[in-house]
Amino acid sequence: MKWKTSVNRVVIIGTGAVGCSYAYSMINQGVAEELVLIDVNESKAEGEAMDLGHGMPFAPSPVKVWNGDYSDCKLADLIVITAGLPQKPGETRLDLIEKNKAIFKEMIKNIMDSGFDGIILVATNPVDILTYITWKESGLPKERVIGSGTVLDSARLRYQLGQYLNIDTRNVHAAIIGEHGDTELPVWSHASIGIVPLQSWLEKHQEYEIADLDNIFENVRDAAYKIIERKGATYYGIGMSLVRITKAILNNENSILTVSCLLEGQYGQNNVYMGVPALVNRNGVREIVEIDLQKEEWDKFNHSAEVLRSLLK
Repeated sequence: MKWKTSVNRVVIIGTGAVGCSYAYSMINQGVAEELVLIDVNESKAEGEAMDLGHGMPFAPSPVKVWNGDYSDCKLADLIVITAGLPQKPGETRLDLIEKNKAIFKEMIKNIMDSGFDGIILVATNPVDILTYITWKESGLPKERVIGSGTVLDSARLRYQLGQYLNIDTRNVHAAIIGEHGDTELPVWSHASIGIVPLQSWLEKHQEYEIADLDNIFENVRDAAYKIIERKGATYYGIGMSLVRITKAILNNENSILTVSCLLEGQYGQNNVYMGVPALVNRNGVREIVEIDLQKEEWDKFNHSAEVLRSLLK
């Protein structure tokens, strides 16, 4: 893979709430020099580009932002896909498969016809399934097609634990793996507060109950449903999560993030995209990080994989 420009160009396909939250966060954090907005509603994309551009005097670094078309993908380092039909109240992420599959096939064809040769990051739900479809349709190497996976879920878990324990969420280390959806699971066996294992922390601080962890996880798993019920959609959290992944890619960080990537024997699974810890850098997924799971965690992970695989069939 060759990087074709001296500046980092990121193309955002989809200027709905998620795409625009991502673009806004990108500009405020000064992550890329060029942002291209693409949407079937060209007028909407143009308006968003204008609005974002007007805030540039207050940005930490210059960013060129414009509404473009698929020809702009050729010189892109990263394409972030947020387009697709949104999740409605009462729908699961998996209900969206049939709705978004056809949209994605046409979109990926347009991307690849441009001569694009970078990394694609998928955020549209159901993200694991649509990332798999993107990989198949694009013909790109597996390490260069990534889903947002359970990065947001893991952030939600860290936030909820931090609130419960009254600890800075940045010092809470915990992860959700598996499907980004109803079969995801927390890896309690590897959670820690700073460098102290979570189990040891709870044993030392008797005012907290291990039993409360189940409620914390349920709140994390069902967070999207609760937010959608109250405000119609979720977008700030996923927007910032996408920026975190983008920084790991463009800055060649070799950061460990629970992105959705193709499993080829890791964790005993094959031919399925799932959220697992992975080293992410300028080339995409450098490697998948395998961790030892407890039996209950293995059972839940295998169940999550089977649900996703049955849908792929």
